[in-house]
Amino acid sequence: TGSDRFHDRGEDTGIIRALERAGVTLFRQDGSGIRSGLSAVIVSTAIENDNPDIKRAKEIGIPIVHRADALAELMSRGESVAVTGTCGKSTVTAMIGWILEHAGMDPTVVNGAAVIGWENDRSPGNARPGREDLWVVEADESDRSLLSMEPDWAVITNAAADHFSEQEARDLFSAFSARTRKGVVGSLFDSDFFEGFNPSVGPDGSVFTKDGTVFRIPLPGRHNAENAWHAIAMCGRLGVAPGVCAEALCAFSGLRRRLEKVGASRGVAVFDDYAHNPAKIRAAWNAVAEGGRRVIGVWRPHGFKPLRLMMDDLEGSFSDLCRNGGILFVMPVYDAGGTADRNVNSDVLVERLLRRGAPARFVATMDEAAMCACDSARDGDVILVMGARDPRLPDLCREILAGLERRFR
Repeated sequence: TGSDRFHDRGEDTGIIRALERAGVTLFRQDGSGIRSGLSAVIVSTAIENDNPDIKRAKEIGIPIVHRADALAELMSRGESVAVTGTCGKSTVTAMIGWILEHAGMDPTVVNGAAVIGWENDRSPGNARPGREDLWVVEADESDRSLLSMEPDWAVITNAAADHFSEQEARDLFSAFSARTRKGVVGSLFDSDFFEGFNPSVGPDGSVFTKDGTVFRIPLPGRHNAENAWHAIAMCGRLGVAPGVCAEALCAFSGLRRRLEKVGASRGVAVFDDYAHNPAKIRAAWNAVAEGGRRVIGVWRPHGFKPLRLMMDDLEGSFSDLCRNGGILFVMPVYDAGGTADRNVNSDVLVERLLRRGAPARFVATMDEAAMCACDSARDGDVILVMGARDPRLPDLCREILAGLERRFR
């Protein structure tokens, strides 16, 4: 059983529907689902101490366990790979799991995003049940809970400013690497990691050679070639041959909301991406701009604190990205509830961009965002919808596609 704020709000997300089809009973977060006889209540950092479920569990003496601690206990039952880093960890986690599956190793995978090839009626695709003695998990750095884990292997993709400063991120990943039992894969602490990495990158993917094997990655962007490089290196440590890795990655369809091509209409492509910090925004924008395509960006900040902390970098990044004719529409900050300082909103960023001459506009609603994106598009353009947390952003992409069809009818 479980509870979820979206369920309380009556928002019928795909994940909620898949959980219900899998037999999971969902309760409102009012304490009604917390009853004697439960072995534990597992919580994430997003759940405050005054949450009714937490208060009820304390009243009747049910143990409260953090999600990271529960995952760490499961991982301890076998060989484990934990993937972390500011950017790319969901994709690298998925790629490693995909390769190991292709190699017949039957891994159990717990990821932060839905893998397109793993979705079905009973699973949203963000997890793959497999062997109890082989785990591949995404380790979240945002709340430092990854320090609960002691994996055999760690993959650390990179460090950049996001939930905290770049130096704080480096220090955190350094502490995490010290908790691994067998080794660490990645460029953050290995200056030779990308030796020989020289991908040919185009709008539809990339090609590179590693250890004499040619790899074709059917995902746009240099950053996805880097993600694949990490996954190949890790799978090599687990005994997977380069040729098997190449076969698997050639058939890898990607993840939902990670540069996912939602569709196209009359020469205008629509992409959906989880990008929410400057590094991820630049990577996504530059990837879809390959071949000189003009980008129309629609971005929703995922929180008030991140917007405030990253304001300067966001201003600089969007100003640079829009220099080649791009346009940016910024939506209101997504408010997930809880405690937050709401004094800074999206209009502040837009005002700063306008002062720098960037073509930015604040759009108050999803309908307005869709209308503006459609009205601005011309043949050959790319509309890139970006943002984290808000489960309605994929719906916005579909609304934009429908609007393009009506416009070009």
